[in-house]
Amino acid sequence: MYACNGILFNHESPRRGETFVTRKVTRGLSNIAQGLEQCLYMGNIDALRDWGHARDYVEMQWMMLQQEEARDFVIATGKQISVREFIRLTAKELGITLRFEGEGVEEKAIVEQVFGDKAPAVKKGDVVVAVDPRYFRPAEVETLLGDPTQAKELLGWEPETTVEEMICEMVASDLDAARRHALLKSHGYDVQVAREA
Repeated sequence: MYACNGILFNHESPRRGETFVTRKVTRGLSNIAQGLEQCLYMGNIDALRDWGHARDYVEMQWMMLQQEEARDFVIATGKQISVREFIRLTAKELGITLRFEGEGVEEKAIVEQVFGDKAPAVKKGDVVVAVDPRYFRPAEVETLLGDPTQAKELLGWEPETTVEEMICEMVASDLDAARRHALLKSHGYDVQVAREA
């Protein structure tokens, strides 16, 4: 039987489920930017992850299946950033500069500057992210980092989408949805915005 395993590290896109941390961040901050939410509550923002775009990972899965002899591969970017940095980059894509203050459960992200037209409901001094112990995971792995060396050496695969480009794509999708909800709300419709409890 021809069989090979792809060991995929975190692969994200605008289609990622809303309860996964990347979508929680891009959706939550987009909602805040449009005045649909006040604050995004997070768990461990020190956690480090190797995030790549699902599109790149699916291409690698296809490449694995084109080999003459089946072989297993790690599919990852080989780079990692913290959840905090993912939040900062998402805010930047929305035209928001953040300052993080405090430590542990006291840490908060405060708006330093707003530029452009993507975040009309946000102003300097707003607390838009806070740590909430309810979202800590007792069994959470602190750091995840994949080694895609074999994929590169044997198949010539390298991820094409940077984490910044991936965030840009995810924010564009979530901001579009948030703008639609905000428009409906401004015209008196009772809009239910999905939030993590």
